[in-house]
Amino acid sequence: MLQGAIAGLAAGGVYAVIAVCLTLMARLVRVINFSQAAIGMFGAFLSVTLAGVGIPQLPAIALGIICCALLSAALGWIIATWLPEASISARSAVTVAALLLLISISFISFGTKPRTFRAVFPGPAFSFQGVVISQVTVVMVVLALVVAVAARLLLGRTSIGVKLRAIADRPVAAELLGVPVKPLAIGVWAATGTVVGIAVSIVAPTQTSDASSLSMLVISASAAALLGGFKRLDLALIGGLLLGMAQGAAAQFSQLVLLRDWIPLIVIVVFLLWNQRREVWDAAR
Repeated sequence: MLQGAIAGLAAGGVYAVIAVCLTLMARLVRVINFSQAAIGMFGAFLSVTLAGVGIPQLPAIALGIICCALLSAALGWIIATWLPEASISARSAVTVAALLLLISISFISFGTKPRTFRAVFPGPAFSFQGVVISQVTVVMVVLALVVAVAARLLLGRTSIGVKLRAIADRPVAAELLGVPVKPLAIGVWAATGTVVGIAVSIVAPTQTSDASSLSMLVISASAAALLGGFKRLDLALIGGLLLGMAQGAAAQFSQLVLLRDWIPLIVIVVFLLWNQRREVWDAAR
């Protein structure tokens, strides 16, 4: 069971990275980006395709990550240009359309069969009391921690962070004060696209590597982000890692294998029902 939970940290790391990015986007640009993982998937598929025609692995991965940044920035530009005053629901609905579009384009461009990814970090890193910990697990956990801490420091201790928080709280007032609202918003999209592109490229060899499965990583990441209410980076990070560990542990039991993929959905449903119950209690008072 412990081996399974540790193995699940690799997936938990990518859940945590995407959850932190979802939280940042919800806080800063008022969007829950359901296409976040699909953008990473598309970049990963592009990199493996480029590697297949003779481009070395690392340059191919770099080009895939750049593609993720450009795709995310383009989507951010569309929303910032055409839906600047729309509600978070309307803006987020656009990302659902982008999710379906990216999956469709990937089917057309790369085919519908799972792709074979070469591991960027192959093999075990070390073992502890008989539990083998892979390099991918270590890298993903460290990446998740670095992204969460860097985001917190950026928002709390830099001038760009102050401007981003001003945009999040009072976008019209920030624009009147000369803050470049649109470029900064697009920058948030590009940065999160880059981070997710890196995470998906690292973890793809350990996952079911078809377009739909990689794109649906956003469900588990959304469950993790919900634990922090799409506001707290630390809870999004912890939630992602715990979800990965829970799925890994469940995979060790034949009776729970089918339940493993339902764990994020169960978390989402329980969280939403609990919030609704709290609202009912508040109304009853």
